[in-house]
Amino acid sequence: MNKTTTAETQTAGRHLESVATDPVADQMARRAALRSRHAQGLTRLMEQRTDLRGVHDLADFVDDAIRWTA
Repeated sequence: MNKTTTAETQTAGRHLESVATDPVADQMARRAALRSRHAQGLTRLMEQRTDLRGVHDLADFVDDAIRWTA
């Protein structure tokens, strides 16, 4: 069976952003998104694995900071 793909199916589930004309602004946006993704992942991990609390001071600090802002 041959399946065809369209532009809609290839980009399904992806967040489409407008193309930034300023490479510095584009890089800053990518860094902010990456920082947010890492913070969310760290918070999720710290919720699932409470035994990790106290292993790494920076991880504890970030987790506490996120909890205080929520």
